[in-house]
Formats: sequence, C-alpha cells, structure tokens
Amino acid sequence: MKDIHLQRVAPAEIEARSMEIIARELGERQFPADQLPVIKRVIHTSADFDYADNLVFSPGAVEKGIAAIKSGCTIVTDTQMAYSGVNKKVLEKFGGRAVCFMSDPDVAAEARERGETRATVSMERAAELEGPVILAVGNAPTALVRACQLMDEGRLSPALVIGVPVGFVNVVESKQLLLTMPVPYIAARGRKGGSNVAAAICNALLYQASNDQRE
Repeated sequence: MKDIHLQRVAPAEIEARSMEIIARELGERQFPADQLPVIKRVIHTSADFDYADNLVFSPGAVEKGIAAIKSGCTIVTDTQMAYSGVNKKVLEKFGGRAVCFMSDPDVAAEARERGETRATVSMERAAELEGPVILAVGNAPTALVRACQLMDEGRLSPALVIGVPVGFVNVVESKQLLLTMPVPYIAARGRKGGSNVAAAICNALLYQASNDQRE
C-alpha cells in the first residue's frame, strides 16, 4: 500500500472539519447570514464551490422556507433519492412530512396513458395537497416546468420551490422559468444540480429551523 498520509478524524468531527475547510476556502466572500448555511451545505454535499455563485435566492426565500417547516409543511421531492436524503426526523418534529409520488402505481399509469412523464403527474399530485408545501426538484426539468404551469393556472401555491434539476435538456430553461414566477425560490443557475443538492437545501433549512438539532 502506498504511503499516503490520512488525517485521523473522529466520525463525529468529519462534518465540522469539512465546514471549516469550506469556510476557509470561501475566504473573505460575504453572503447573507441566512443563505450561508444553505450554500455551505450544498458545497459540503457536492464538493463544488461553483454553488457559491450559482445558487440564487428570491427575497426572503430562506425565511419563508423555515416558516413553512415550522408550520408543519409537506416537502414534495421529484425523486426517491432526494426523499431519502431529507432528514425526516427533524421535519416530523414540526408535524411535517416528506413525500415522493414518483413510484406510485397510479402516477405511473396516468403518465403512460397521457404520454407524460411521471414527474409531471407528480407535480399535479402535489397541487392536490392541503397545507403548506415545499417543492424540492433536483432531477426532472419537466417537474419544474409543470409546477410553474400549475402556479400560473392558480392551482398550486407552494411556500417555497427548490429548483435544482440537473442535466442538459430543458434544464436551464426550466430554471429560468422559475425565476419569472412570483413565488419564493432557491435555484441553481445553469446545468448543475441534482437530487443530493435538493436534499441538502431542504436539510439546511431544517437545521436552521431546529437550531441545528439533527435528531
């Protein structure tokens, strides 16, 4: 085995050390106090400092997202991966829940019948939910586009939209559409994003809402 010098770090210290490294590498850059934990957690998840420039927040987005969590909101994700990554223990403390409709048999059946994506139908299911809703879109631009259409039709009024789909086809355009909507949003400009990023943003808000209590 090659002589590689690894740091001896206790498991409980890994995240704290990572955040210290991120803060150091961000240097003298200044960010709004409520946005900085979101930016740092996304960088922690992705190891990609481009998010310091790519993430865009509508006015009061973090505050409104935290308020929705504290009021017992439903977080709707567009993938099971994002759903798995959301800290549901913290969310449930506030009376909230996380859901993903993508694997529901009736969603798949309706999507096939209509020739739509499951992500599109999932957003229509989200529009039927009662109470405050946070949409966390990390994969499918079709989900983000349909959510915007539903908002334009007055059928959906989310407390916050996390718009970070990843890829090459209609990804940038779907995010640009979100930025035109009169709704609180946190989005990642450009092609980058992903389910892990969507979950990281949710968790950053959850941890702020719970004063960093994780369990």
